[in-house]
Amino acid sequence: MTRGRFITLEGGEGVGKSTQLRALTAAIAARGVEVVATREPGGSAGAEAIRGLLMEGSDDRWDARSEALLFAAARADHVARTIRPALDRGAWVLCDRFVDSSRAYQGGGGGITDVDLLALHGFGSQGLLPDRTFLLTLQADEAAERLAVRDAGGADRMGSKPADYQTRLAARFLEMAAAEPDRWRIVDAGKPAEAVTDAIMSQLESWL
Repeated sequence: MTRGRFITLEGGEGVGKSTQLRALTAAIAARGVEVVATREPGGSAGAEAIRGLLMEGSDDRWDARSEALLFAAARADHVARTIRPALDRGAWVLCDRFVDSSRAYQGGGGGITDVDLLALHGFGSQGLLPDRTFLLTLQADEAAERLAVRDAGGADRMGSKPADYQTRLAARFLEMAAAEPDRWRIVDAGKPAEAVTDAIMSQLESWL
């Protein structure tokens, strides 16, 4: 049986990853392909339990090292129980965030070295990387407007990070994309949602 494809969506807060995850899942499933749509932190029972610890509470609830360890633990369970079994049976896995978010948030935002973060990933998730990663980019002012609407009922810990953190985050994502052009594709998320979906699907066409 042919191994499935592992596709991730990355980017800062408010860029529309959840919207694209739903649209891409429907578009790929329409081609007759089994699709598993998932997210991080989360995606398995153990990882969802850890998600509550990570996403709730004040911004300073955890320092960057504690966050990195919690994310790595959640990801290890997610990979073992959801992602690898799906790929092994030939399904496509679409994931809203993966290890690159740790590299950006706890790395670019929190100052943890990439070497340390990838070492955690190597141990916890056996170094699994996506076949393709789409970085959704958006101007800072537009992202802030979207977040204000999305988080009217109260932002989670990641969405409430300060502006300078968000700036470091965006820079780190672009840095990673530039360093690994074979895996990453940059997509302008400021376009209408349907156009963003079409742009991503055009990059996956050869695999379908």
